[in-house]
Amino acid sequence: MALSPTAAQRRVIADADPATGRLKGTQAQLAALVRRGLAFRHPRPPHDHFLTPAGHRVRDAADEPDAMAVPPETPAAPDAGGVFAARVGGEEAVPDDAGPARLREVRGAWQGLLELRRMTHPDGSTDRPCGWERSHLVRAAALALEAAGHRPAGPDGDDGYRVRATPQPEAVAVYEADGTALRDCAATLERAGWQAGEHTEPRTRARYLLASPRKV
Repeated sequence: MALSPTAAQRRVIADADPATGRLKGTQAQLAALVRRGLAFRHPRPPHDHFLTPAGHRVRDAADEPDAMAVPPETPAAPDAGGVFAARVGGEEAVPDDAGPARLREVRGAWQGLLELRRMTHPDGSTDRPCGWERSHLVRAAALALEAAGHRPAGPDGDDGYRVRATPQPEAVAVYEADGTALRDCAATLERAGWQAGEHTEPRTRARYLLASPRKV
């Protein structure tokens, strides 16, 4: 379980630049936010610190009750930084939070991820996945889908997408029982900077997408 930010760290988060997420604070405060997954240190000089998608979510939710209390991580995202986890589909126990609050949370996380792309790509582009997404493939693909309005599957395997890891490097599988919805998922991922192709499982004949983050 991730620790909640201290009062001093909350002030640092709240004072982040509203456009870029750039942080100001003591080195100890910034390092602590990095350890909590709420900030990252830019690799290029002057090595400023910026909010991660998780940090953006904490700041954007500051007007909600208990917003700064970082909830436990979900089983679907054991290294999610303890703040936000996109729905990968098929979770056993998910709170019934598909309303406006969840929508704001998802959109905030997506905007934070786009900012992370801008800050970590040398050319400042946001049209292709960044290093964080390549190291968290399932959650990154799920966030792109959920942010675009696709519905994740429930625990009983009802209609909705399911994102799963694959043995192939830098690739995830996306399942959706409805063929039209599956193609819509492919279009969404392609707009989000992924390459997606439709395939058929030899044994079950189920259709699925094999999606990889685009490099250029």
